[in-house]
Amino acid sequence: MIVCYFGFYNPEYSRNRILIKGLRQNGIEIIECNSRLRGIAKYLELAKKHFKIRKNYDAVIVGFPGYQAVILAKFLTRKKIIFDAFTSIYDSMVWDRQLAHPRGLRAGYYWLLDWVSCKLADKILLDTMANIDYFVKTFRLKPEKFRRIFVGSDDEAIYPLAKKEKRNYFLVHFHGSFIPLQGIEYIIKAAKILEKENVMFNIIGSKIKKKYKNLKSININFVENVPYKKLKDYLAEADLCLGIFGDTPKVARVIPNKVFEALAAKRPVITGESHAIKEILSDRKNVLLCGIADARDLADKIMELKSNPELREKIAENGYNLFKEKLTPKQAVELLLDIL
Repeated sequence: MIVCYFGFYNPEYSRNRILIKGLRQNGIEIIECNSRLRGIAKYLELAKKHFKIRKNYDAVIVGFPGYQAVILAKFLTRKKIIFDAFTSIYDSMVWDRQLAHPRGLRAGYYWLLDWVSCKLADKILLDTMANIDYFVKTFRLKPEKFRRIFVGSDDEAIYPLAKKEKRNYFLVHFHGSFIPLQGIEYIIKAAKILEKENVMFNIIGSKIKKKYKNLKSININFVENVPYKKLKDYLAEADLCLGIFGDTPKVARVIPNKVFEALAAKRPVITGESHAIKEILSDRKNVLLCGIADARDLADKIMELKSNPELREKIAENGYNLFKEKLTPKQAVELLLDIL
C-alpha cells in the first residue's frame, strides 16, 4: 500500500516523524506531499505537488497540524482521508493557552475549524481515549470515526545510555515550554521546597529561561533549548524526569511527548495524575503519579524516589519494557494499519 502523507506539517515534529517511521517499518510506502510556506502560497504549493502524485497512492494521511489541510485534501482527492487531529486547536487556543475569549469570534473560528476538519475526514487519529471523548462531546462527532494512536517515541533518537558524570547530588530533569499545560511554576516551587535536600534541577527550555531570568535559585540550572538529537544525553544524566503538572482541563486528556521520551531513555518519571496517563501507565509500576498543580506533593514524590533507589529502578525498568512492547514507532501505529 502507498500512503500520501499530506499537509503543512513539520516532518521533524515527534508525532509526524513517529507515524511516518512506524508506517515505513511496517511495509507501508510513504509519499510526502508537504509545504512549509506561509499564507496563500502554501495552499498553492501543496496543490501543485499533489497534482504530480495524484494517481500514485491509495490513501491520504493529513499530518499534524492539519486543520486547513484536511479541507484542501477534500477538494483534491476522493480517496480515503485519515486526519491526525492529535489535539484540538479550539481547546489549545481558548482553554489551555487562553489566547482567545471563550465567547469571542476567534474562539468560534477555532471551534468551527476543529468541527469542519473532523467532519470532512473519513477517520480521525487522537492520542488518548480521554481526548477522543472530548472531541465526541465538544464537536458532536461519532465515536466510531476515531482511533487512538499513542504518541510513543523514536527509539532511534532516544534510547538508554549509561551515566557519564559522577556526582554527589540528585538530578531532576524537565524539558518543555512555558504554556499552562506544562505547569512549570509548580516545578519551580517544588525546587524551592527542596533547596536544602541536595536535589538539583535541569530545566530545559529557552522561553522558561527567559521567564525566570531574574530568579535567584541555588538548585535550578536553566538551559536553552537543545537539539533533539542531544536530548538523550540530558535524559541519561538524570536520576528522574518530570512530565506535566498544569492546572488546565487539557492535562487530564493528554500524555506528553516527554513522558514517552523518559520511558524510552529508561528513566523513572513523575507526572500529574490524570485519566489519560492511566490508559497506558500504572502508578508505582512504571510511573509515579502526583497531584495536579501541587508543588508540595511533587516535592514529596521527588524525595520518595531520591530515598528509594529500588523503586526508581523498578519504575524505570518496567517503563522501558512497556515502551519496547507497545510504544516504539513500529508498535505505536498498529491500529493505523487496520484502518489502512
